Amino acid sequence: MRLVNTVLAAAALSLALAAPASAKPPLSQVSEIDDGLMAVAIADEIRKRCDDIRARMIKALSVVNALESRAKDMGYSDDEIEDYVTSKSEKKRMRKKATAYLASQGVTASDTAQLCSFGKKQMAKATSIGILLR
Repeated sequence: MRLVNTVLAAAALSLALAAPASAKPPLSQVSEIDDGLMAVAIADEIRKRCDDIRARMIKALSVVNALESRAKDMGYSDDEIEDYVTSKSEKKRMRKKATAYLASQGVTASDTAQLCSFGKKQMAKATSIGILLR
């Protein structure tokens, strides 16, 4: 009976430890990571299109490194993170997400003047996007 209980306990522990790994959502569904990356992507687009706005490159690199570190802390591998940030389908999804976010803020993503104005407002408010710009 002891052996059966020990085997059952070991099996239960094994399943309990395996469950979180298999239950891990794709990084695109982890809002802390995905929203952080979207802020970096929007700030990057603003700095590319707005002549009077520059990037805080060291800050941006720091944010990206922190997001990567957080993803690793959550149990994501280097390969999973790399796949997430380099996938063509993820890039396309992120562009749609950023465009929708900008629209929710009254900004047409293709309108450079609106985008630049938005960037300046974000800097003034020191938002997650604004802190990446100067």
